[in-house]
Amino acid sequence: RMFPWQAEVQVQLTPKAERDKTSHDIAQEVRQLLKPIGSASNSVITIVEMPPGPPVLQTVVAEVHGPDAKTRSEVATMLTGLFHESDLIDDVDNFMREKQEIWRFKVDLNKAANQGVSVETINQHLAMSMGMFKVGDVKQKLVYEPTYILLQIPLAARSQLDKLADMPVMTQDGRTVPLGEVGEFVKDFRDPMIFHKDLRPIEFVVGDSVGALPAPIYAMNDVDRMLKDHPTPDGIIMSGTMMDAPEHDDISGFEWTGEWTVTYETFRDMGMAFGVALIAIYMLVVWQFGNFSIPAVIMAPIPLTMLGILPGHWLLGAEFTATSMIGWIALAGIIVRNSILLIDATIQLVSKGSPLRDAVINATKARTRPIMITALALVLGSMVILTDPTFQGMAISLLFGVFVSTILTLLVIPLGCISLGERIFVCAGSKGPNACQDYDDKMANGNVSSENEISVNHVSAESIDMTKVDFDVSSPVEGAKKESSTTVTEQPEEKIIEVEAEVKPKAVVKKKATVKKKSVIKKKSVRKKATKKKAAVKKDDSSSKPEDEDTE
Repeated sequence: RMFPWQAEVQVQLTPKAERDKTSHDIAQEVRQLLKPIGSASNSVITIVEMPPGPPVLQTVVAEVHGPDAKTRSEVATMLTGLFHESDLIDDVDNFMREKQEIWRFKVDLNKAANQGVSVETINQHLAMSMGMFKVGDVKQKLVYEPTYILLQIPLAARSQLDKLADMPVMTQDGRTVPLGEVGEFVKDFRDPMIFHKDLRPIEFVVGDSVGALPAPIYAMNDVDRMLKDHPTPDGIIMSGTMMDAPEHDDISGFEWTGEWTVTYETFRDMGMAFGVALIAIYMLVVWQFGNFSIPAVIMAPIPLTMLGILPGHWLLGAEFTATSMIGWIALAGIIVRNSILLIDATIQLVSKGSPLRDAVINATKARTRPIMITALALVLGSMVILTDPTFQGMAISLLFGVFVSTILTLLVIPLGCISLGERIFVCAGSKGPNACQDYDDKMANGNVSSENEISVNHVSAESIDMTKVDFDVSSPVEGAKKESSTTVTEQPEEKIIEVEAEVKPKAVVKKKATVKKKSVIKKKSVRKKATKKKAAVKKDDSSSKPEDEDTE
């Protein structure tokens, strides 16, 4: 409230736990009830919710530019009419003053100087008589605006100019002279308010966005559509600029501000911050794993979180606000952490010799529990602020986003690992400088290795001549006594040793395992002989190592 013809009424609502409607719903109903009263009295009524939201004049604001004050005033008046015609804008107003007659006291500087009265003294006496002198304020509890104590002349006296002219004014030497001795009252018009922004003169047209979609962008588009049939006094078909003021003031134009500017700048800055965060995450993961493909798989589930965030806002009837964007950014870090858990476990299993497909399956089994526990903790924490009007968007982003992204992470990451191939995980899990080259050499000689492995397995299976093993099956006791009569021919052993010198160490390991498997099938008497034979083979292996190195 800045002027006497303005009034402000503040309504304190009961706690939200004691009422069924939200403060926004109550404000919408009050606006509809007061709208006929304002129209009948030709006044402007504005419903403001506390806190009012972003620091803007109104939800929808048009800043009018033009070549001169008259053109700006006419364009602002035209926009005010279009705001009234739109069904998506209410509480329409502008900051232009209507012509209003006032009485102004004109000081005669010569008479004031002769009487020893300054202009400042005259203004102070007039302000005190008209109720503009604040003696102090009344202290009250739970009152935001102070209640001032004013000193003024009664209305019956100050409404008559001849009586005001008799008001005594103090001079510098302590005398008093009548006000009429140093000037006179003249009729004039109130000075218009002049607004500047960035050193450019402008006019403001404001309104509140209403309707099923309260975002200001819909109301702005509706006004732009109507402007196509309404040229300006200088013959321009205007369209409001969204991101910056018009380039120059030679022709009429206006800029959309208000909540739109706050929304645009907020999402622009947060989007840039999100991009920087994604680049930083990618660089850190590249530094950790040493290649550029694994980080791409790790960060793949980040955009997939929108599959849960957008339907979540739609289901709960909430708007995607700045806090929703903050929740999305925070969710990106959590998703990357889950992806790293799966990738790191897969790399460890592959480095131990496990095939890639088995490593992915085992890693997913091992890491599913901690991932689900993290998601559950985030869901429970988000439900606390789900009903908060300010942070509801963040809660929905975290709640629905982590639910969907966790499920997709357990599907996308394993599929991405398999798509990358085993070579990348072997290189990432090995600390040696030539791990990738060794793997490539191994894959290049894969056919030769397979033939050698088959021949060794065949020789190992036939290395024990079962026809040369003597068993006495006449009785269990007698068969047990004839343990010493059980023999194994030595010729297959020589053949095994000869094959070991021709193939890689991997074939030797498979041969030993096969010999052991065949030996275990036999009875106790054969098991002891096979153990002695294995020891002899190991001894021969140790003696044949230099030959293997020469062969390689």
